[in-house]
Amino acid sequence: MQQNELKTPYFMIDEDKLIANLEIAKQLKEISGVKLVLALKCFSTWGVFDIIKPYLDGTTSSGPFEVKLGYETFGGETHAYSVGYSEDDVREVADICDKMIFNSQSQLAAYRHIVEGKVSLGVRLNPGVSYAGQDLANPARQFSRLGVQADHITPELFDSINGVMFHMNCENKDAEAFIRLLDSISTQFGQYLDKLDWVSLGGGVFFTWPGYDVEKLGLALKAFSAKHGVQLYLEPGEAIITKTTDLVVTVVDIVENVKKTAIVDSATEAHRLDTLIYNEPASILEADEDGAHQYVIGSCSCLAGDQFCETSFDKPLTIGQRLHIADSAGYTMVKLNWFNGLRMPSVYCQRSSGEIQKLNEFDYADFKRSLSQWSVK
Repeated sequence: MQQNELKTPYFMIDEDKLIANLEIAKQLKEISGVKLVLALKCFSTWGVFDIIKPYLDGTTSSGPFEVKLGYETFGGETHAYSVGYSEDDVREVADICDKMIFNSQSQLAAYRHIVEGKVSLGVRLNPGVSYAGQDLANPARQFSRLGVQADHITPELFDSINGVMFHMNCENKDAEAFIRLLDSISTQFGQYLDKLDWVSLGGGVFFTWPGYDVEKLGLALKAFSAKHGVQLYLEPGEAIITKTTDLVVTVVDIVENVKKTAIVDSATEAHRLDTLIYNEPASILEADEDGAHQYVIGSCSCLAGDQFCETSFDKPLTIGQRLHIADSAGYTMVKLNWFNGLRMPSVYCQRSSGEIQKLNEFDYADFKRSLSQWSVK
């Protein structure tokens, strides 16, 4: 099977690129002693977990289905966290997770009797400081509901839990900035951390970004762990799968209204939602920023503002031409939806051997079943 034989749209994961990121993760673990658990909210394509499992220590989740997926398909440590558990959620995962992290002291009080003695108990803390490019993704934003603020902590809490979780980063590519956050939580919460077995520092630390000082990060984590006598965890998502995957699309029409728009057989609202939510233009591998031919890369959805980006090419685009929308793994496949009844992208992995492995494909029956299951008379 050759890529040009595959029907677009589709995602193509590159095993070699994935392994390159994982080797950096391995280096960080060796320097720091930190354990790494994959954030399934970012990437849950379990068909490639066989590649990832040898490098990481387990998974972390944001809802009960992710807990079950991590337990069944990844193994290792299974961490369960939710902003708001129901009692049914807690009972559903109590026997299959290793750590259960509650978002508030009230949730811990309500449900600890269900899981006590079965899991290692934790609570999320909100340090009031963070690194995030957009307020929408800022865990320490004003009126944040995420975690317990320092001035709300009941000190006795730390005598009855095993660990805590901080999640205070979003695409933090600056080791120095992360170290400043580490120092801040050590100052604020150090007296409490000294009583615990483990601390999770959450995700959003982009240690696989080109030029990132992995050794500096690793030594800082090692020092923090030694200072407070805790096992540290990071919860990488994007750091593991960044720049590993393209969304491959085909130009189906070219229209002009002052600007030329190449309409492709995909949509941000259905297939690459974060492009729309965060207004972050996609990157097209075939583009040339110095090219003479400028286009809007527009989607085939009916949403007026649904477009991937505006960019330039060295040659005019043609109907039937394929484009590769780069870096399309994180927060994409986990957010796919059926808006407009568009064809859902298939998912493939190009293995190191050159083999193209089909991980999943979707058809009309999947669309129909997602909306109702009972026949209409």
